[in-house]
Amino acid sequence: MSSDSNDLFGEKLFPRTVSVMVPVPTPVPYSYSVPEGMAVEPGSIVQVPLGPRLVPGVVWDGGDDGKVDPKKLRPIEKVFDCPPLSKEMRDFLDWVSAYTVTPPGLVARMALRAPAAFDPEPMIEGLRFTGHRPERLTSARERVLELIEDGIPWTRSGLAHASGTSTSVIDGLVKQGTFETVFLPPPPVVALPDPDYVALRLEGPQTESAAELVESVQKGEFSVSLIDGITGSGKTEVYFEAIAETLRRGKQVLILLPEIALTASFLERFHDRFGAKPAEWHSDLAPRTRERVWRQVTTGDVRVVAGARSALFLPFENLGLIIVDEEHDPAYKQEDRVFYNARDMAVVRGRIGDFPAVLVSATPSVESRVNSEVGRYRKLHLPTRYGDAALPDLHLIDMRRHPPARGGFLSPILLRGIQRTIEKEQQALLF
Repeated sequence: MSSDSNDLFGEKLFPRTVSVMVPVPTPVPYSYSVPEGMAVEPGSIVQVPLGPRLVPGVVWDGGDDGKVDPKKLRPIEKVFDCPPLSKEMRDFLDWVSAYTVTPPGLVARMALRAPAAFDPEPMIEGLRFTGHRPERLTSARERVLELIEDGIPWTRSGLAHASGTSTSVIDGLVKQGTFETVFLPPPPVVALPDPDYVALRLEGPQTESAAELVESVQKGEFSVSLIDGITGSGKTEVYFEAIAETLRRGKQVLILLPEIALTASFLERFHDRFGAKPAEWHSDLAPRTRERVWRQVTTGDVRVVAGARSALFLPFENLGLIIVDEEHDPAYKQEDRVFYNARDMAVVRGRIGDFPAVLVSATPSVESRVNSEVGRYRKLHLPTRYGDAALPDLHLIDMRRHPPARGGFLSPILLRGIQRTIEKEQQALLF
């Protein structure tokens, strides 16, 4: 039979059909035909008709190639120019669906949270030095040329800001042929973290625990470690060493935090250690930032994400470590549409991807404590405070022996303690 023939025993060959998981509460993927010339593979993110509207979907495993009459199927409308969801990610979504008894379409929807990010970000217009110098050189023009003579392209606004001039000076040089227009890739959401930016000074139990975590990262196998340490014992500094080793090996890191813990304080601590902040993922992100983070996670341009529980469903390009900080926190439990505990699902994602997961808490949950005691999890105990920090002195006040004054509610002992604190120009906090 001729290779370019589209006939088989006088009948037209069936065009290829595939299964597509759409983000609706359906128990199975839907079948669609693949138009001639369109290339799709398992994991491809596509746009398909669903009723009267077009929705995104993911080409799923187990396609029914040729088993359904294509005349009864609607064709895929578009394949997005986007990295496909990995086999690891699709297996994870299937596992979550089966474990939580949730339609797989709803679980897949959590991985498709930023539809505007499925297509690449537009290129940015920039300027590059042509070698032609203007006839008249002012001091402002000289400052601009000093920056751009090395041939590295700049954006118009960036060049004006760096040289301390206005954009009108830049526009004047463009008219004289000093610059040519080029198109630049969009800037990264955050700078790349440097694992060797600062070497932390660890001591005693911190050093031993960090070494064990680094070793688990180097093995590149699934394991679960529970860091159980008192407040101020250096738990964050310990898992920072595991993050650094993961980055050295060219892999991505996910740090899960309760939403309330995603504060400037943690971001600054991360910046002080790695010279750059992690990308954030939480409900307060602006839609445009959310789209850029999603896209750059899939391409691997974002190396570290610090996020709330939904960050677990970001389609990482090469995830190599998950940290679940404050693993006991009830904020990890989602009780809307898809019911799951992100702490437990993080462990599952590590097992499916064959990489380490680290749980961290000063007050571990009962489940994690039991798992560490029976040997399912490795327990790393930090009994002392990090550095020169000391535990506070705690005292109980018997309100029967030291009652408050009439009309008051604070013990005289507590009032004297507050007074002494204020006299030392220190702060006091009452809950």
